[in-house]
Amino acid sequence: MNTSRLFGRAATVTAVVAGSLVLAVPAFAHVEVASETAQALATNATVTFTAEAESSTAGLAKFQVVLPEGIAPSDVALADAPQGWTFAATADGYTVGGPALPQGKDAVYKITIKQLPDAKELVFKTLETYSDGHIDRWIELPQGGAEPEHPAPTLKLAAAAPGATPIGTPSAAATGAAPSATPSASATTSASAAASGAPSVTASPSAASTASNSSDSSSSATPIAIGAAVVVVLAVGGAWWWRRKRSAAS
Repeated sequence: MNTSRLFGRAATVTAVVAGSLVLAVPAFAHVEVASETAQALATNATVTFTAEAESSTAGLAKFQVVLPEGIAPSDVALADAPQGWTFAATADGYTVGGPALPQGKDAVYKITIKQLPDAKELVFKTLETYSDGHIDRWIELPQGGAEPEHPAPTLKLAAAAPGATPIGTPSAAATGAAPSATPSASATTSASAAASGAPSVTASPSAASTASNSSDSSSSATPIAIGAAVVVVLAVGGAWWWRRKRSAAS
């Protein structure tokens, strides 16, 4: 067989096989996420999203994102976006969009997050809408080590910096010393009395005080009573003596 003819057939077969392989692998346009401050508990972190345009008839017009756990919609703000695009918070994330981009033009926008959560990675499930209404759902997660066809944008985070804490966590100095957990004896007695319906012990005079006051009153009243009795006796005796004397004189 002619050598040149043999090489020609081999080249043809190779081209057909290569073409078949290319056609067998779908060309999906991913939505990528990146950040220069991809670190757990980083504050005011700017996160960039890049979406590849894959439609041959329409342009990218809107993105709807579900925020990962640990990030509230109120903690997110739009940092940069295509001209005319606006940002709106939703119950579980946000939307950003506006006038459709030209067909084939990638979309790039940035958000600022108040603080990244203490996690190893953040998953931003995204719905990508084109101007003709077509929606690509980038919400799938890897399973069994296989890369999904429509993977959700995922941001890997480095470990938190030493001493980093979540915003809003009070420090010991700010809160001061903790109140004592053991109530005083008087407080316990008052609380028990209130719970049982009995009068509070501390609200009435003690038995010792009452007895002391009664004893003092009795002690001070005794000399007065004795003195009054003496006066009565003297008065009666004087009257009797005077009447006897008068009778004898008569």
